[in-house]
Amino acid sequence: MIAGELRLGILSDIHDHVWNLAAALPALADCDILLCGGDLCSPFVIHQLGRGFPGPIHIVFGNNDADLYRITANSRNYGQISLHGEVFKGEFDGRRVVMNHFDAIAREIARGGGWDLVCFGHNHTFEISSDGGVLLVNPGAVMGAVIEPRGGWRAVTPTVAVYETGSGRAERITWGPEV
Repeated sequence: MIAGELRLGILSDIHDHVWNLAAALPALADCDILLCGGDLCSPFVIHQLGRGFPGPIHIVFGNNDADLYRITANSRNYGQISLHGEVFKGEFDGRRVVMNHFDAIAREIARGGGWDLVCFGHNHTFEISSDGGVLLVNPGAVMGAVIEPRGGWRAVTPTVAVYETGSGRAERITWGPEV
C-alpha cells in the first residue's frame, strides 16, 4: 500500500444474508470507506452496516431494495451512511468513482469515460476488468449464491473487493471455505 492512499471496501448483493455480512465487515475493517452496490433487501441490514463499519458508507439501491422508506429511515440513525439512489459519483484521492447496481448500466457508464473506477453488482459474479482504461469492479455477492440460467440457485464463495486509490488496483477478498 502506498502511504496516504485510501482503501475502498466494495460489496454488493447482501440479500439479507446477515451471517456472511457479519464475516465480510471484519474483512473490510482496514478500509477507509465502504461502497455498497445495492440489494441489501430488508431495512434491518442498514443497522448491521452502520454498527459494523465506522467510516463513511455510500449505498446505491438495487432491484431488490423494496422498502426504501424504512431503509432511509434506518439510515438516519448512522451519520456515516449516505444513500445515493441509483447512482453514486465521488472522488477519492483524485480517483473518480461511480457506482450503479446494474452491470449493463455500469458498463455503459464506463464506456463514456471520465472515470477511474466503476463499481456494480446485480449478476452476483465477481469481476475485476478494464474497459478503455476504466477499472470495472463487481465485488460478487455477499450472499454467496448466483442464479442458474435455467432457474434455481447455486452456492458460490461469498466475495467483496478492496480498491486502493494510490495504486489504482483492486483485489478479491473471501472468507471461509471456497465453494
